[in-house]
Amino acid sequence: MCSETDEMGRGSVRLVRLAQQPSRVAEDVRAALASLGRGSNVVGGVALIGASPVEGRPVEAVVVMPKGVLIVIGVDLPDPALKLEAPLGGPWKADGWPLVHGDTSINPATDALSLSAACTHKIADVAPGAGPIGTIIAVGPYVETVDQPAADLAGSVRVLYPTATTMLAATVSLATAPRPRSVQQARELIAALAPDAPPMPEEMLLGEGFSAYSDDEPTVIRENPLVAIAPTVPVQHPGKGKRPAKPAAPPVPPAKPAPPVRQAAPEKPVPPARQTPPPAAATAPAPAEPAPKSPRQSKTVKWLPVAAIGLLIVLLVAAISVASGGDDTASTQTPPPTPATSPPPPSSSAVENIQFTSRASAADQKCASHAYGDVQSSLQQTSCSTVRRASFASSIDGRAAAVTIAVVEFPNTEQANAFKAIADNPGGGGILDLATETNQWQGDVPVFEGAAYQSSLDGKSVRLIQVVWLPGPSTPDDPGLVRGAKAALELPVNG
Repeated sequence: MCSETDEMGRGSVRLVRLAQQPSRVAEDVRAALASLGRGSNVVGGVALIGASPVEGRPVEAVVVMPKGVLIVIGVDLPDPALKLEAPLGGPWKADGWPLVHGDTSINPATDALSLSAACTHKIADVAPGAGPIGTIIAVGPYVETVDQPAADLAGSVRVLYPTATTMLAATVSLATAPRPRSVQQARELIAALAPDAPPMPEEMLLGEGFSAYSDDEPTVIRENPLVAIAPTVPVQHPGKGKRPAKPAAPPVPPAKPAPPVRQAAPEKPVPPARQTPPPAAATAPAPAEPAPKSPRQSKTVKWLPVAAIGLLIVLLVAAISVASGGDDTASTQTPPPTPATSPPPPSSSAVENIQFTSRASAADQKCASHAYGDVQSSLQQTSCSTVRRASFASSIDGRAAAVTIAVVEFPNTEQANAFKAIADNPGGGGILDLATETNQWQGDVPVFEGAAYQSSLDGKSVRLIQVVWLPGPSTPDDPGLVRGAKAALELPVNG
Protein backbone atom coordinates (compact mmCIF):
# COMPACT_ATOMS: atom_id res chain seq x y z
CA MET A 1 0.00 0.00 0.00
CA CYS A 2 1.30 3.39 -0.90
CA SER A 3 1.80 5.86 1.88
CA GLU A 4 1.46 9.58 1.56
CA THR A 5 3.75 10.88 -1.11
CA ASP A 6 6.82 12.67 0.16
CA GLU A 7 9.05 14.54 -2.30
CA MET A 8 12.63 15.27 -1.35
CA GLY A 9 15.05 17.36 -3.33
CA ARG A 10 18.13 17.33 -1.15
CA GLY A 11 20.38 16.14 -3.93
CA SER A 12 20.45 16.13 -7.67
CA VAL A 13 18.22 13.03 -7.75
CA ARG A 14 14.70 13.86 -6.60
CA LEU A 15 13.30 11.28 -4.18
CA VAL A 16 9.58 10.46 -4.25
CA ARG A 17 8.50 8.19 -1.38
CA LEU A 18 5.72 5.81 -2.35
CA ALA A 19 5.81 3.00 0.23
CA GLN A 20 7.91 1.55 2.99
CA GLN A 21 11.05 -0.12 1.74
CA PRO A 22 11.37 -3.84 2.48
CA SER A 23 14.99 -4.22 3.69
CA ARG A 24 17.13 -2.96 6.55
CA VAL A 25 19.66 -1.49 4.12
CA ALA A 26 16.91 0.73 2.70
CA GLU A 27 17.95 3.78 4.74
CA ASP A 28 21.47 3.55 3.35
CA VAL A 29 20.00 3.35 -0.17
CA ARG A 30 17.95 6.50 0.40
CA ALA A 31 20.94 8.38 1.81
CA ALA A 32 23.13 7.34 -1.12
CA LEU A 33 20.53 8.39 -3.69
CA ALA A 34 19.93 11.71 -1.98
CA SER A 35 23.64 12.48 -1.98
CA LEU A 36 24.09 12.04 -5.73
CA GLY A 37 25.09 15.50 -6.92
CA ARG A 38 25.35 16.93 -10.37
CA GLY A 39 28.42 15.86 -12.26
CA SER A 40 29.79 15.52 -15.74
CA ASN A 41 28.28 12.04 -16.18
CA VAL A 42 25.13 12.15 -14.06
CA VAL A 43 22.51 14.87 -14.28
CA GLY A 44 19.65 14.12 -11.93
CA GLY A 45 16.71 11.83 -12.17
CA VAL A 46 13.65 10.78 -10.16
CA ALA A 47 13.96 7.99 -7.58
CA LEU A 48 10.64 6.26 -6.87
CA ILE A 49 11.24 4.96 -3.34
CA GLY A 50 9.31 1.79 -2.55
CA ALA A 51 7.91 1.43 -6.08
CA SER A 52 6.31 -1.87 -7.15
CA PRO A 53 6.85 -2.48 -10.86
CA VAL A 54 5.65 -6.02 -10.17
CA GLU A 55 2.40 -5.95 -8.20
CA GLY A 56 2.87 -6.80 -4.52
CA ARG A 57 6.69 -6.93 -4.68
CA PRO A 58 8.13 -3.53 -3.74
CA VAL A 59 11.77 -2.70 -4.32
CA GLU A 60 14.01 -0.17 -2.59
CA ALA A 61 13.80 2.21 -5.55
CA VAL A 62 13.31 2.56 -9.26
CA VAL A 63 15.42 5.47 -10.47
CA VAL A 64 14.24 7.01 -13.73
CA MET A 65 17.26 8.85 -15.09
CA PRO A 66 17.78 10.82 -18.30
CA LYS A 67 19.97 8.08 -19.79
CA GLY A 68 18.70 4.91 -18.17
CA VAL A 69 16.60 3.20 -15.49
CA LEU A 70 18.02 1.65 -12.32
CA ILE A 71 16.26 -0.99 -10.22
CA VAL A 72 17.62 -0.95 -6.66
CA ILE A 73 16.91 -4.05 -4.55
CA GLY A 74 18.17 -4.51 -1.00
CA VAL A 75 19.71 -7.71 0.36
CA ASP A 76 20.33 -7.97 4.10
CA LEU A 77 23.41 -9.90 5.20
CA PRO A 78 23.58 -11.57 8.62
CA ASP A 79 26.55 -9.50 9.75
CA PRO A 80 28.84 -6.70 8.56
CA ALA A 81 31.80 -7.78 6.46
CA LEU A 82 35.13 -6.39 5.40
CA LYS A 83 35.15 -8.27 2.10
CA LEU A 84 32.24 -9.83 0.26
CA GLU A 85 32.83 -12.15 -2.69
CA ALA A 86 29.61 -11.87 -4.69
CA PRO A 87 29.45 -13.81 -7.98
CA LEU A 88 25.93 -13.63 -9.40
CA GLY A 89 25.84 -17.29 -10.39
CA GLY A 90 27.75 -18.83 -7.48
CA PRO A 91 27.94 -18.94 -3.68
CA TRP A 92 28.90 -15.81 -1.77
CA LYS A 93 31.57 -15.55 0.88
CA ALA A 94 31.85 -12.94 3.61
CA ASP A 95 35.38 -12.68 4.95
CA GLY A 96 36.00 -16.18 3.65
CA TRP A 97 32.86 -17.73 5.15
CA PRO A 98 30.13 -19.03 2.80
CA LEU A 99 26.73 -17.30 2.86
CA VAL A 100 23.45 -19.01 2.02
CA HIS A 101 19.93 -17.68 1.87
CA GLY A 102 17.19 -20.28 1.96
CA ASP A 103 17.32 -23.93 1.08
CA THR A 104 17.25 -23.59 -2.70
CA SER A 105 19.09 -20.32 -3.20
CA ILE A 106 22.56 -20.27 -4.69
CA ASN A 107 23.35 -17.03 -2.82
CA PRO A 108 21.50 -14.30 -0.89
CA ALA A 109 20.80 -12.41 -4.13
CA THR A 110 18.97 -15.24 -5.92
CA ASP A 111 15.51 -13.93 -5.08
CA ALA A 112 16.60 -10.35 -5.79
CA LEU A 113 17.81 -11.30 -9.27
CA SER A 114 14.51 -13.02 -9.99
CA LEU A 115 12.60 -9.89 -8.91
CA SER A 116 14.97 -7.75 -11.01
CA ALA A 117 14.23 -9.82 -14.12
CA ALA A 118 10.48 -9.45 -13.58
CA CYS A 119 10.81 -5.68 -13.04
CA THR A 120 12.93 -5.35 -16.17
CA HIS A 121 10.31 -7.12 -18.28
CA LYS A 122 7.55 -4.95 -16.81
CA ILE A 123 9.43 -1.71 -17.54
CA ALA A 124 10.18 -2.87 -21.08
CA ASP A 125 6.47 -3.63 -21.58
CA VAL A 126 5.11 -0.31 -20.29
CA ALA A 127 7.84 1.77 -21.91
CA PRO A 128 9.27 0.18 -25.07
CA GLY A 129 12.63 1.66 -25.89
CA ALA A 130 13.13 2.84 -22.30
CA GLY A 131 16.90 2.59 -22.80
CA PRO A 132 19.40 0.74 -20.62
CA ILE A 133 17.85 -0.92 -17.54
CA GLY A 134 20.36 -1.75 -14.83
CA THR A 135 20.07 -3.43 -11.44
CA ILE A 136 21.82 -2.53 -8.20
CA ILE A 137 21.88 -5.19 -5.46
CA ALA A 138 22.41 -3.11 -2.33
CA VAL A 139 23.93 -5.22 0.47
CA GLY A 140 24.23 -4.35 4.15
CA PRO A 141 24.36 -3.66 7.06
CA TYR A 142 27.95 -2.78 6.06
CA VAL A 143 30.51 -4.11 3.60
CA GLU A 144 33.87 -2.46 3.10
CA THR A 145 34.73 -4.11 -0.23
CA VAL A 146 32.59 -6.04 -2.69
CA ASP A 147 34.42 -8.27 -5.17
CA GLN A 148 32.50 -9.10 -8.36
CA PRO A 149 33.94 -11.24 -11.17
CA ALA A 150 34.91 -9.36 -14.32
CA ALA A 151 32.32 -11.28 -16.34
CA ASP A 152 29.56 -10.02 -14.03
CA LEU A 153 30.86 -6.45 -14.21
CA ALA A 154 30.46 -6.61 -17.97
CA GLY A 155 26.73 -7.08 -17.47
CA SER A 156 23.96 -4.87 -16.11
CA VAL A 157 24.00 -5.89 -12.42
CA ARG A 158 26.13 -4.34 -9.68
CA VAL A 159 26.49 -5.64 -6.13
CA LEU A 160 27.55 -2.91 -3.71
CA TYR A 161 27.20 -1.40 -0.30
CA PRO A 162 25.28 1.84 -0.99
CA THR A 163 27.37 4.95 -0.52
CA ALA A 164 27.50 8.13 -2.56
CA THR A 165 30.70 6.91 -4.22
CA THR A 166 29.60 3.38 -5.09
CA MET A 167 26.16 4.52 -6.23
CA LEU A 168 27.69 7.19 -8.48
CA ALA A 169 30.10 4.68 -10.02
CA ALA A 170 27.27 2.22 -10.71
CA THR A 171 25.10 4.94 -12.20
CA VAL A 172 27.87 6.08 -14.53
CA SER A 173 28.40 2.56 -15.85
CA LEU A 174 24.74 1.54 -16.14
CA ALA A 175 22.94 4.70 -17.37
CA THR A 176 24.59 4.88 -20.79
CA ALA A 177 21.95 5.87 -23.35
CA PRO A 178 23.40 8.01 -26.16
CA ARG A 179 20.97 10.86 -25.44
CA PRO A 180 18.57 11.77 -22.64
CA ARG A 181 14.92 10.81 -22.69
CA SER A 182 12.40 13.61 -23.12
CA VAL A 183 10.25 15.17 -20.40
CA GLN A 184 7.16 13.54 -21.89
CA GLN A 185 8.80 10.12 -21.95
CA ALA A 186 9.87 10.54 -18.32
CA ARG A 187 6.31 11.49 -17.28
CA GLU A 188 4.83 8.47 -19.06
CA LEU A 189 7.32 6.07 -17.48
CA ILE A 190 6.88 7.51 -13.99
CA ALA A 191 3.10 7.38 -14.34
CA ALA A 192 3.27 3.73 -15.41
CA LEU A 193 5.54 2.74 -12.52
CA ALA A 194 3.96 4.94 -9.85
CA PRO A 195 0.40 6.04 -10.63
CA ASP A 196 0.15 7.68 -7.18
CA ALA A 197 3.20 9.87 -7.73
CA PRO A 198 2.41 13.61 -7.85
CA PRO A 199 2.51 15.42 -11.20
CA MET A 200 5.92 16.83 -11.93
CA PRO A 201 6.26 20.25 -13.58
CA GLU A 202 8.23 20.49 -16.78
CA GLU A 203 10.70 22.91 -15.16
CA MET A 204 11.54 20.36 -12.50
CA LEU A 205 12.12 17.55 -14.99
CA LEU A 206 14.24 19.81 -17.17
CA GLY A 207 16.29 20.61 -14.09
CA GLU A 208 16.81 16.88 -13.54
CA GLY A 209 18.40 16.58 -16.98
CA PHE A 210 15.52 15.35 -19.15
CA SER A 211 15.28 16.77 -22.66
CA ALA A 212 12.63 19.24 -23.76
CA TYR A 213 12.28 17.45 -27.12
CA SER A 214 11.24 13.97 -28.06
CA ASP A 215 13.33 11.82 -30.39
CA ASP A 216 11.57 13.00 -33.54
CA GLU A 217 11.55 16.71 -32.70
CA PRO A 218 15.26 17.39 -33.22
CA THR A 219 14.80 16.31 -36.84
CA VAL A 220 12.26 19.10 -37.35
CA ILE A 221 14.59 21.56 -35.70
CA ARG A 222 17.40 20.64 -38.05
CA GLU A 223 15.10 21.28 -41.02
CA ASN A 224 14.05 24.75 -39.88
CA PRO A 225 17.28 26.49 -40.99
CA LEU A 226 16.84 25.02 -44.47
CA VAL A 227 13.31 26.39 -44.64
CA ALA A 228 14.59 29.78 -43.53
CA ILE A 229 17.01 29.85 -46.43
CA ALA A 230 14.25 29.42 -49.02
CA PRO A 231 12.97 33.07 -48.93
CA THR A 232 16.43 34.29 -49.90
CA VAL A 233 16.01 32.73 -53.36
CA PRO A 234 13.02 34.81 -54.56
CA VAL A 235 14.49 37.90 -52.94
CA GLN A 236 17.14 37.87 -55.65
CA HIS A 237 14.59 37.93 -58.48
CA PRO A 238 13.75 41.67 -58.16
CA GLY A 239 17.48 42.26 -58.44
CA LYS A 240 17.32 41.07 -62.06
CA GLY A 241 15.46 44.25 -62.98
CA LYS A 242 18.05 46.32 -61.18
CA ARG A 243 21.05 44.72 -62.79
CA PRO A 244 21.11 47.22 -65.75
CA ALA A 245 21.22 50.02 -63.21
CA LYS A 246 24.08 48.42 -61.22
CA PRO A 247 26.65 48.81 -64.07
CA ALA A 248 25.64 52.47 -64.33
CA ALA A 249 26.51 52.95 -60.67
CA PRO A 250 30.30 52.47 -61.00
CA PRO A 251 30.76 55.52 -63.28
CA VAL A 252 29.30 57.71 -60.52
CA PRO A 253 32.19 57.17 -58.02
CA PRO A 254 34.79 57.87 -60.75
CA ALA A 255 33.16 61.29 -61.11
CA LYS A 256 35.35 62.27 -58.12
CA PRO A 257 38.42 62.52 -60.37
CA ALA A 258 36.60 65.39 -62.15
CA PRO A 259 39.46 67.83 -61.37
CA PRO A 260 41.91 66.13 -63.78
CA VAL A 261 39.12 66.13 -66.43
CA ARG A 262 38.57 69.84 -66.03
CA GLN A 263 42.25 70.42 -66.71
CA ALA A 264 42.06 68.37 -69.90
CA ALA A 265 38.83 69.93 -71.20
CA PRO A 266 37.29 73.44 -71.04
CA GLU A 267 34.94 74.26 -68.23
CA LYS A 268 32.22 75.27 -70.74
CA PRO A 269 30.81 71.73 -71.08
CA VAL A 270 30.05 71.67 -67.37
CA PRO A 271 26.85 73.85 -67.49
CA PRO A 272 25.28 71.73 -70.26
CA ALA A 273 26.10 68.65 -68.23
CA ARG A 274 23.96 70.03 -65.40
CA GLN A 275 21.10 70.57 -67.87
CA THR A 276 21.25 67.06 -69.25
CA PRO A 277 19.79 65.23 -66.20
CA PRO A 278 16.13 66.36 -66.84
CA PRO A 279 15.93 64.73 -70.27
CA ALA A 280 17.89 61.74 -69.01
CA ALA A 281 15.43 61.35 -66.17
CA ALA A 282 12.55 61.57 -68.61
CA THR A 283 14.08 58.79 -70.69
CA ALA A 284 15.49 56.63 -67.91
CA PRO A 285 14.83 53.35 -69.74
CA ALA A 286 17.26 54.44 -72.48
CA PRO A 287 20.54 55.49 -70.81
CA ALA A 288 22.19 55.76 -74.26
CA GLU A 289 20.40 59.09 -75.06
CA PRO A 290 23.11 61.32 -73.52
CA ALA A 291 25.56 59.92 -76.07
CA PRO A 292 24.03 61.83 -79.08
CA LYS A 293 24.56 65.14 -77.31
CA SER A 294 27.30 67.50 -78.25
CA PRO A 295 30.73 66.08 -79.16
CA ARG A 296 32.31 67.98 -76.32
CA GLN A 297 30.13 66.10 -73.80
CA SER A 298 30.94 62.72 -75.37
CA LYS A 299 34.64 63.47 -75.10
CA THR A 300 34.20 64.31 -71.45
CA VAL A 301 32.35 61.07 -70.82
CA LYS A 302 35.05 59.12 -72.60
CA TRP A 303 37.71 60.76 -70.46
CA LEU A 304 35.96 59.82 -67.21
CA PRO A 305 36.64 56.04 -67.52
CA VAL A 306 40.19 56.80 -68.60
CA ALA A 307 40.69 58.99 -65.53
CA ALA A 308 39.12 56.34 -63.32
CA ILE A 309 41.42 53.70 -64.76
CA GLY A 310 44.36 55.99 -64.18
CA LEU A 311 43.35 56.52 -60.58
CA LEU A 312 42.97 52.77 -60.08
CA ILE A 313 46.45 52.24 -61.53
CA VAL A 314 47.87 54.82 -59.14
CA LEU A 315 46.14 53.17 -56.20
CA LEU A 316 47.33 49.74 -57.33
CA VAL A 317 50.92 50.95 -57.61
CA ALA A 318 50.65 52.55 -54.20
CA ALA A 319 49.28 49.32 -52.68
CA ILE A 320 52.08 47.29 -54.24
CA SER A 321 54.69 49.70 -52.98
CA VAL A 322 53.25 49.56 -49.47
CA ALA A 323 53.20 45.76 -49.52
CA SER A 324 56.71 45.49 -50.90
CA GLY A 325 58.02 48.17 -48.56
CA GLY A 326 56.74 46.37 -45.46
CA ASP A 327 59.30 44.97 -43.10
CA ASP A 328 60.00 41.30 -42.58
CA THR A 329 57.84 41.12 -39.48
CA ALA A 330 54.71 41.83 -41.54
CA SER A 331 55.52 39.00 -43.91
CA THR A 332 56.17 36.61 -41.05
CA GLN A 333 52.82 37.44 -39.51
CA THR A 334 50.76 36.44 -42.55
CA PRO A 335 51.28 32.63 -42.43
CA PRO A 336 49.61 32.03 -39.00
CA PRO A 337 46.04 32.87 -40.17
CA THR A 338 46.25 30.13 -42.81
CA PRO A 339 46.54 27.19 -40.37
CA ALA A 340 44.05 28.89 -38.05
CA THR A 341 41.32 28.67 -40.64
CA SER A 342 41.44 24.88 -40.77
CA PRO A 343 41.36 22.73 -37.61
CA PRO A 344 44.42 20.54 -37.14
CA PRO A 345 43.86 16.85 -37.77
CA PRO A 346 43.74 14.60 -34.71
CA SER A 347 47.20 13.56 -33.66
CA SER A 348 48.09 9.90 -33.90
CA SER A 349 50.88 7.72 -32.61
CA ALA A 350 51.99 4.20 -33.32
CA VAL A 351 53.34 1.93 -30.58
CA GLU A 352 54.04 -1.78 -31.04
CA ASN A 353 52.42 -1.59 -34.50
CA ILE A 354 49.19 -0.35 -32.91
CA GLN A 355 47.83 2.99 -34.12
CA PHE A 356 46.37 5.39 -31.54
CA THR A 357 44.34 8.44 -32.59
CA SER A 358 43.75 11.15 -30.00
CA ARG A 359 40.14 12.00 -29.17
CA ALA A 360 40.57 14.24 -26.10
CA SER A 361 43.20 15.42 -23.63
CA ALA A 362 43.12 17.75 -20.64
CA ALA A 363 44.74 18.39 -17.27
CA ASP A 364 43.60 19.94 -14.00
CA GLN A 365 43.91 19.53 -10.24
CA LYS A 366 40.37 18.29 -9.54
CA CYS A 367 41.56 14.75 -9.06
CA ALA A 368 38.83 13.32 -6.83
CA SER A 369 35.99 14.72 -8.94
CA HIS A 370 37.20 12.67 -11.93
CA ALA A 371 37.51 9.42 -9.94
CA TYR A 372 35.14 6.79 -8.54
CA GLY A 373 35.23 3.96 -6.01
CA ASP A 374 38.17 3.49 -3.67
CA VAL A 375 40.35 5.57 -5.98
CA GLN A 376 38.10 8.56 -5.38
CA SER A 377 38.17 8.00 -1.61
CA SER A 378 41.96 7.87 -1.72
CA LEU A 379 42.20 11.12 -3.68
CA GLN A 380 39.80 12.82 -1.30
CA GLN A 381 42.17 12.03 1.55
CA THR A 382 45.44 12.64 -0.30
CA SER A 383 45.07 15.23 -3.01
CA CYS A 384 47.19 14.87 -6.11
CA SER A 385 49.20 17.66 -7.73
CA THR A 386 47.77 17.19 -11.23
CA VAL A 387 45.76 14.67 -13.20
CA ARG A 388 46.33 14.46 -16.94
CA ARG A 389 43.75 12.49 -18.90
CA ALA A 390 43.59 11.41 -22.52
CA SER A 391 41.30 9.30 -24.69
CA PHE A 392 42.40 7.45 -27.83
CA ALA A 393 40.69 5.51 -30.57
CA SER A 394 42.69 2.51 -31.68
CA SER A 395 42.67 -0.50 -33.95
CA ILE A 396 44.03 -3.76 -32.56
CA ASP A 397 44.25 -6.76 -34.87
CA GLY A 398 41.80 -5.03 -37.20
CA ARG A 399 39.21 -4.44 -34.47
CA ALA A 400 38.22 -1.00 -33.13
CA ALA A 401 39.13 -0.28 -29.52
CA ALA A 402 38.96 2.62 -27.07
CA VAL A 403 41.74 3.62 -24.69
CA THR A 404 41.48 5.85 -21.63
CA ILE A 405 44.61 7.04 -19.83
CA ALA A 406 45.06 8.92 -16.57
CA VAL A 407 48.42 10.16 -15.28
CA VAL A 408 48.10 11.19 -11.63
CA GLU A 409 50.97 13.17 -10.15
CA PHE A 410 51.66 13.49 -6.42
CA PRO A 411 53.94 15.65 -4.26
CA ASN A 412 56.12 12.65 -3.29
CA THR A 413 56.83 9.05 -4.25
CA GLU A 414 55.32 7.60 -1.07
CA GLN A 415 51.88 8.96 -1.95
CA ALA A 416 52.27 7.75 -5.51
CA ASN A 417 53.11 4.21 -4.35
CA ALA A 418 50.14 4.10 -1.98
CA PHE A 419 47.76 5.35 -4.67
CA LYS A 420 48.97 2.78 -7.22
CA ALA A 421 48.35 -0.04 -4.74
CA ILE A 422 44.73 1.09 -4.31
CA ALA A 423 44.16 1.56 -8.05
CA ASP A 424 45.60 -1.88 -8.83
CA ASN A 425 43.13 -3.58 -6.50
CA PRO A 426 40.38 -5.23 -8.63
CA GLY A 427 37.08 -3.46 -8.06
CA GLY A 428 38.83 -0.55 -6.39
CA GLY A 429 37.54 2.06 -8.82
CA GLY A 430 39.46 4.25 -11.23
CA ILE A 431 39.52 7.50 -13.20
CA LEU A 432 36.61 8.48 -15.47
CA ASP A 433 37.22 8.67 -19.21
CA LEU A 434 37.69 12.22 -20.51
CA ALA A 435 36.11 11.84 -23.96
CA THR A 436 33.04 10.23 -22.41
CA GLU A 437 32.67 13.14 -19.98
CA THR A 438 33.05 15.73 -22.73
CA ASN A 439 31.09 13.88 -25.47
CA GLN A 440 34.06 13.75 -27.86
CA TRP A 441 33.73 10.15 -29.04
CA GLN A 442 32.73 9.77 -32.67
CA GLY A 443 30.09 7.09 -33.16
CA ASP A 444 29.79 4.43 -30.46
CA VAL A 445 30.59 5.55 -26.91
CA PRO A 446 32.77 2.98 -25.12
CA VAL A 447 31.77 1.39 -21.82
CA PHE A 448 34.88 0.58 -19.81
CA GLU A 449 33.55 -2.60 -18.24
CA GLY A 450 35.71 -5.68 -18.42
CA ALA A 451 38.58 -3.48 -19.59
CA ALA A 452 42.14 -4.69 -19.86
CA TYR A 453 44.10 -2.79 -17.19
CA GLN A 454 47.71 -1.73 -16.90
CA SER A 455 49.49 0.70 -14.59
CA SER A 456 52.98 2.06 -14.14
CA LEU A 457 54.88 4.15 -11.61
CA ASP A 458 57.33 6.83 -12.69
CA GLY A 459 58.71 8.68 -9.70
CA LYS A 460 55.86 10.80 -8.36
CA SER A 461 53.35 9.96 -11.10
CA VAL A 462 51.08 6.95 -11.63
CA ARG A 463 49.71 6.02 -15.03
CA LEU A 464 46.44 4.06 -15.27
CA ILE A 465 45.34 2.42 -18.56
CA GLN A 466 42.01 0.87 -19.55
CA VAL A 467 41.30 -0.60 -22.99
CA VAL A 468 38.00 -2.03 -24.29
CA TRP A 469 36.61 -3.14 -27.61
CA LEU A 470 34.36 -0.68 -29.38
CA PRO A 471 31.68 -1.90 -29.20
CA GLY A 472 32.08 -4.53 -26.48
CA PRO A 473 31.87 -6.80 -24.69
CA SER A 474 35.40 -6.94 -23.31
CA THR A 475 37.30 -9.10 -20.84
CA PRO A 476 40.34 -8.10 -18.78
CA ASP A 477 42.42 -11.03 -20.02
CA ASP A 478 41.69 -10.58 -23.74
CA PRO A 479 45.11 -10.91 -25.44
CA GLY A 480 44.45 -8.10 -27.90
CA LEU A 481 43.25 -5.70 -25.22
CA VAL A 482 46.16 -6.59 -22.93
CA ARG A 483 48.61 -5.92 -25.76
CA GLY A 484 46.91 -2.59 -26.43
CA ALA A 485 47.03 -1.62 -22.75
CA LYS A 486 50.75 -2.39 -22.54
CA ALA A 487 51.41 -0.37 -25.68
CA ALA A 488 49.44 2.55 -24.22
CA LEU A 489 51.94 2.75 -21.36
CA GLU A 490 54.29 4.40 -23.87
CA LEU A 491 51.81 6.94 -25.28
CA PRO A 492 52.51 10.64 -24.63
CA VAL A 493 49.75 12.32 -22.61
CA ASN A 494 49.63 16.10 -22.89
CA GLY A 495 47.16 18.06 -20.82
